[in-house]
Amino acid sequence: MSVLMVNEYADFKMLKELLGATDGNLASHTKALEKAEYIVVEKQFIGRKPNTRYMATPLGREAFKKHINALEKLIQKH
Repeated sequence: MSVLMVNEYADFKMLKELLGATDGNLASHTKALEKAEYIVVEKQFIGRKPNTRYMATPLGREAFKKHINALEKLIQKH
């Protein structure tokens, strides 16, 4: 199966809503993903409001594909 990443990027608000995560929990996870070089973080202002966007790196995309493939193998065994 080919894994397709739907969005080029996601901002903090979008991730928080999709995942149902708290600010602190989401910040902790995104910092870990950034440290592992799976995502890059872009901070900017839209008008006067700060906006943080997250984009998957090639390394992150590959790790995601491997994770999905491993999950599919687990599902197929059961």
